Amino acid sequence: MKSKRLYLILIWFIALLPIMILRDFTPNNELRYLSIVDEALVNGDVFTFTNQGEIYADKPPLYFWLMMLGKVLLNGHRMWFLSMLSFIPAMITLLTITKWMRMSKTEKEISQNRENENVATLMLMTSGLFIGLTIFVRMDMLMVMFITLSLYTFYKIYKGENHPCDTYLFPIYVFLAIFSKGPVGILIPLVSTTLFLIYRKKIKTFNRYWGWKSFLIILAGSAVWFTGVYLEGGSEYLNNLLVHQTVGRGINSFHHKAPFYYYAITIWYSLAPWSLLAIGLLAVGIYKRKIKIEIDLFFAIIILSTFGFLSLISSKIEVYLLPALPFSIFISALLLKQFNIQNKWIKASVAIPAVSLIAALPIIFYLGNMDKTSYLAIPLIYIAATILTIAGLVTLFFLYKKNRTYEAIFSISLGILLSIFVLGWTMPQLNDQLGWRNLCSKAMELAEEKHTTDFYVYKISRAENMDVYLKQDVQEVTKEVIVENLLKSKLLLLRVKYVENDNDIMSIIKTKEHYQIGKYMIVVF
Repeated sequence: MKSKRLYLILIWFIALLPIMILRDFTPNNELRYLSIVDEALVNGDVFTFTNQGEIYADKPPLYFWLMMLGKVLLNGHRMWFLSMLSFIPAMITLLTITKWMRMSKTEKEISQNRENENVATLMLMTSGLFIGLTIFVRMDMLMVMFITLSLYTFYKIYKGENHPCDTYLFPIYVFLAIFSKGPVGILIPLVSTTLFLIYRKKIKTFNRYWGWKSFLIILAGSAVWFTGVYLEGGSEYLNNLLVHQTVGRGINSFHHKAPFYYYAITIWYSLAPWSLLAIGLLAVGIYKRKIKIEIDLFFAIIILSTFGFLSLISSKIEVYLLPALPFSIFISALLLKQFNIQNKWIKASVAIPAVSLIAALPIIFYLGNMDKTSYLAIPLIYIAATILTIAGLVTLFFLYKKNRTYEAIFSISLGILLSIFVLGWTMPQLNDQLGWRNLCSKAMELAEEKHTTDFYVYKISRAENMDVYLKQDVQEVTKEVIVENLLKSKLLLLRVKYVENDNDIMSIIKTKEHYQIGKYMIVVF
């Protein structure tokens, strides 16, 4: 049982490995984090961070410390290392919940649940938002790991199956969750455990988990952090961290503001391709009172409470819901055994995503023949799409010819992982569409050749983070500067789609030496 689960994790790791090694950093968030880390290392900052010289109190230090450590040890930003900062927490999250599912079960019960555990493992590995953030350079998965560990430790204490050290580990995990991403790290454990105790009519035991010892550990860690912030960045930075980035985002967000029903929409593609199955089983399980045992109940409360209070917070983006996704997947596996596996609705909830996979190959053929997406016409992409199409067909075969729903879920999962593995090898060809490494390399090569040191940009979002590659700041220019040909002995980097229909700019570019790299162009003035 244990070895099979480890084999599944190994398959998962191998499937993601080419992407984790070969892909470029994305411009918006990943390059910004790298730029922040570079500034911190140059300035000698530990608790406070800046982005292009401006205060960046948006995120706590822990993840940045790990990134800084990686650059110092490896003499540069390595994609494989930074990907591990997400993959390892994702793996620990998965292993923790799998272990959690076996609590208080006999060997016979564990054996009977084996198929459900394997199904849950594969479903979580292949759910959209979870697999995306398993390789993306963000601190969200690190926070999810600590939240999951804190809730698991709470449950062990609740069941009386804890080690003495767990009463210390519980608040430590909570603090590390805060130290990874911010207040959500304590809100999810606090709200979900409190509601669980209220529902179980055991709120009088609240101090057993959230007593003076827990709050003392959390406050002590926070005090060290805030003191470091004050000594290094002063009251302005501390106020930005404690007020602007917490109260401001929670009540009337200045960033990522969205309506309360936002997550009711995004959860469908965040859990894809398992949305219908996971959400349907949870909804029917609640309606038909199938959620009876305590672990099912606790998982359901974690999901619903997280969904509820995140919907009330003003600032919303898809990734904020990530902590609820592992529990959403695993409760569906726990509930699956309480329903007839050959139920028509359950089959349909697997068949619908299978049909969408079948469409992968014709969609890629269509996109590959369009001018704006012709870069997708790569043999390996066609192979990856073929794998998805075959996986969809095999899934329908298992569902309706063999009546084997578990095997159908396995087919979709393994098909997705195999296609991701194949797709990963196309990263060197797709990186020009995804990132700026090749663009900046060519720009630096031209700068040396043309004996210039100045880089200008036009209509490129977050262009300031190019300093990670160029090792200097870029300067933004207006259309008037370009048209009036004022950039003597300069290099201009621009986004092609913003100028291809602009006759004034294009007439200038046609008279200059220029190079197109993916979505961008370098013009030599």
